Amino acid sequence: MEEISGPLKGIKILDMSRILAGPTCSQMLGDLGAEVIKIERPGVGDDTRNWGPPYLKDADGNDTTESAYYLCANRNKRSLTIDITRKEGQELIRKLAKKCDVLIENYKVGGLKKYGLDYKGMKEEFPGLIYCSISGFGQTGPKSELPGYDFMIQAMGGIMSVTGDPEGTPMKVGVGIADVMCGMYAAVSILSAIYHRDNGGSGQYIDLALLDTQVAWLINSGLNYLTSLQDQNRMGNAHPNIVPYQVFQTSDGYFVLAIGNNSQFGKFCKMAGLGKLPKDARFKDNADRVLNRDFLVPLINDSTKKHTTKFWLESLKKIQVPCGPVNTVKEVFDDPQIKHREMEISMDHNLSGTSKVSLIGSPVRMSSTPVSYRYPPPTLGQHTEEILEEFLDFDENEIKNLAEKGII
Repeated sequence: MEEISGPLKGIKILDMSRILAGPTCSQMLGDLGAEVIKIERPGVGDDTRNWGPPYLKDADGNDTTESAYYLCANRNKRSLTIDITRKEGQELIRKLAKKCDVLIENYKVGGLKKYGLDYKGMKEEFPGLIYCSISGFGQTGPKSELPGYDFMIQAMGGIMSVTGDPEGTPMKVGVGIADVMCGMYAAVSILSAIYHRDNGGSGQYIDLALLDTQVAWLINSGLNYLTSLQDQNRMGNAHPNIVPYQVFQTSDGYFVLAIGNNSQFGKFCKMAGLGKLPKDARFKDNADRVLNRDFLVPLINDSTKKHTTKFWLESLKKIQVPCGPVNTVKEVFDDPQIKHREMEISMDHNLSGTSKVSLIGSPVRMSSTPVSYRYPPPTLGQHTEEILEEFLDFDENEIKNLAEKGII
């Protein structure tokens, strides 16, 4: 077993989740030092293992069975395969739960009840257990039993109505953001529950819904509606509350201009040859600029199209006006700042031979208890024997017997 460090050293997590929300949560906790046991179905495993191409390459350059999608959310975990539909498998889960602090699951609402592995079926035996359920719509309410997936949650949760070209179709975010944000809320909830328990409280149940968390991170768009009762329409790259704060065209591409106050606006206009604009009553303050964006934005765009992207980025940087390039994913990982911050990491992987697998690093920087990278995303059942020996003191014959029965 790898040496563990981090603020969550000693915390053990039984991760019965799959896809993205739950695995994102447990990966973050694993990076912070928690021991994470990923429970998977024998012979099948996490659905995302097959969500490719692309797949991890082996030493000969051939595709393995591990997709890039699976690799993105399963670092710092060990994989244990258990058939929970069998009584012996259910008993293994209970034995492991006795050794763990947290259980994370994202089965359909009520899906674990028939196995006695729901919270109600476990809380009396394990009063200190923090049990986190992640579902599409939560454990209660008229839609609670419906399946929930990121794409449909983005649609139902409002983000697609405010994303994309005003003349285009409703548009989702380019990554599974509803899942990722739900995983982050789950991680915060679990950390809070651990703190509560370790300061004289008990274990507890955490009920997290993708739809709830999607609505929560509507943030200013949501509050704009609740305050004004006016729906926000799609605005492309424009901001509903700040102007100018969007993508502008250059002679050879695009760049982002992110002006947040009058001082920045004045400096930009002077540099761009638009010195009269800050004195115009229509554009004097941000509120004025928001109301008159249809007049202001074309004036700015006419100016920015006269020079290259490089010209604008370099010139605006000198006068401290916020701006940035519109990078491709490749350009992101080529950025010297990203390299300096070590947002791309490499780990050994037993399927990749002598080469390493590249992963996205954790953004968390902690001076006393830094994150650690101990395990690459595991292959299916890679640590089954190791975990059963370490956690449950099973011997070779017991493990062999379970394997022969198809329990593990």
